[in-house]
Amino acid sequence: MRVRLRAEEGVHDMGLKAPGIVTFMLSVILTVIVLMSKFFGAEIPWLTGNESWAMLVSYLILMLGCMVRGM
Repeated sequence: MRVRLRAEEGVHDMGLKAPGIVTFMLSVILTVIVLMSKFFGAEIPWLTGNESWAMLVSYLILMLGCMVRGM
């Protein structure tokens, strides 16, 4: 998938790609941990009360994996 961006200098292509398996699995594991904490009452010391931030980090990891080559 290619996204065309318009800039002052002209048109630039931003190539999106599938994330690597490690990046994808890291994001999925973090998401599952957050969901377990939120809906099943698992108490994880650094995560309890910060579920929204952890989900945001999980999404950002996945997004960067799609945008940055080599991740």
